[in-house]
Amino acid sequence: MDFFWQQFTLSSLPLKQYITTSYVHRFVVGLLSYWRQTSILLQWGDAIAVVLLSLVYILAPFVSNALVGLLLIACVGFWLLLTLADEPAHNNATGVTPIHLLVFLYWGIATVATSLSPVKKAAFAGWTKLTLYLLLFALCARLLKSTRIRSWLIAVYLHVSLIVSVYGLRQWFFGAKALATWVDPESPLSKTTRVYSYLGNPNLLAGYLLPAVILSFIAIFAWRSGLTKALALTMFIVNSACLVLTFSRGGWIGLVVSFLVLLVLLLYWWSIDMPPFWRTWSLPILLGSLAIVFVLAVLFVEPVRERVLSIFAGRGDSSNNFRINVWIAVIEMIKDRPVIGIGPGNSAFNKVYPLYQLPKYTALSAYSVFLEIAVETGLIGFVSFLWLLIVTFNSGLLQLRRLREQRNIEGLWLIAGIAALTAMLGHGLVDTVWYRPQINTLWWLMVGLVASYWKPLPKNQTNPIHSSPPQATVS
Repeated sequence: MDFFWQQFTLSSLPLKQYITTSYVHRFVVGLLSYWRQTSILLQWGDAIAVVLLSLVYILAPFVSNALVGLLLIACVGFWLLLTLADEPAHNNATGVTPIHLLVFLYWGIATVATSLSPVKKAAFAGWTKLTLYLLLFALCARLLKSTRIRSWLIAVYLHVSLIVSVYGLRQWFFGAKALATWVDPESPLSKTTRVYSYLGNPNLLAGYLLPAVILSFIAIFAWRSGLTKALALTMFIVNSACLVLTFSRGGWIGLVVSFLVLLVLLLYWWSIDMPPFWRTWSLPILLGSLAIVFVLAVLFVEPVRERVLSIFAGRGDSSNNFRINVWIAVIEMIKDRPVIGIGPGNSAFNKVYPLYQLPKYTALSAYSVFLEIAVETGLIGFVSFLWLLIVTFNSGLLQLRRLREQRNIEGLWLIAGIAALTAMLGHGLVDTVWYRPQINTLWWLMVGLVASYWKPLPKNQTNPIHSSPPQATVS
């Protein structure tokens, strides 16, 4: 069983041997290596790439999508330049991981879906955006191997998210005009302020803040000085409060899911030094405490109670009813093109969806990431995306085990990356803000964060799912 799992998750794939014998790698990587030796620009290549990447995450919440797109083009262009100018080596110099292979597979399927799309021009626009995001992942995975760069980019995002959250809290205290109908007008919460900060939409804001909440929580333990820990605690409180005040049910779902994952992984991380009692009972105690807090919030905080109960209201809630009707139409779209889909991007979706929509239920997307992937790239693309998720999480858990045994504190950021991905997937079950640049760039940053830790699996290493965790030594 372990052998099959390692083959399925590409854990034991001999990437080093493949890279050294690959004709593509041999003739593309290092093509401009002679230039690197004399170029002042490329001597500072990684630093320049960090600046470009930082600009993406600094400006994304405040500027237009078009400007973010231009920054992505600059990042991708510079990544290509760095790759062509890499020194040829007999090892995995470009940092190719199993995650990279699955990303490339998904891109290939999206490319086929574009070429076979009934709306090729619109699908090509979506394919172009997807290509930029996937190459952004390649740049992130390359740069985040450096602990200094990793710390810098995480700090940049957390400081920007703090500014975004502070403005969101200001809207809560001083009021903010609703830019759209975000709450059922017949709901008791119809007059409640839903903060949206600089992003213009509370659901989009919630998606943007989910990784910030997770990363700021981990920063409380990972940052070393008392001052930085106090800053991390402030960030966690402010980001969490702002996310809750978006009243985004999808955001709340993502937050709950991610904290369950976060607690399990943190307890696994610390259990190696725990006494036997706490190793056994810490998880049930923490989960029970969280459940009690959640129940009390539902019982005694009316806005929370109304929003939570609306999740189970079915068609009785206008937002639920709208999504259900969109999902029904999207499922019909998938049935008509089940193998390879209609092609990637919202432009392709907007061309085809009107042919299937129920009267009065116009939509710009499928309102579910998983349905969106299925309708864009068919069941083949959907399965490849699930495979990508499995390989990503498995790779993260394998490397977490290695770092845990080494007592390497950098493993805490890996925990944050895994938990942030689950948060965004939880939100993505019922919304598609994931496709907006402010969120998609964060998604691939987190995937790149997980990929940056990858090291080949030793031959005697077994899969973490089927092996028991190392036992702590009791002195």
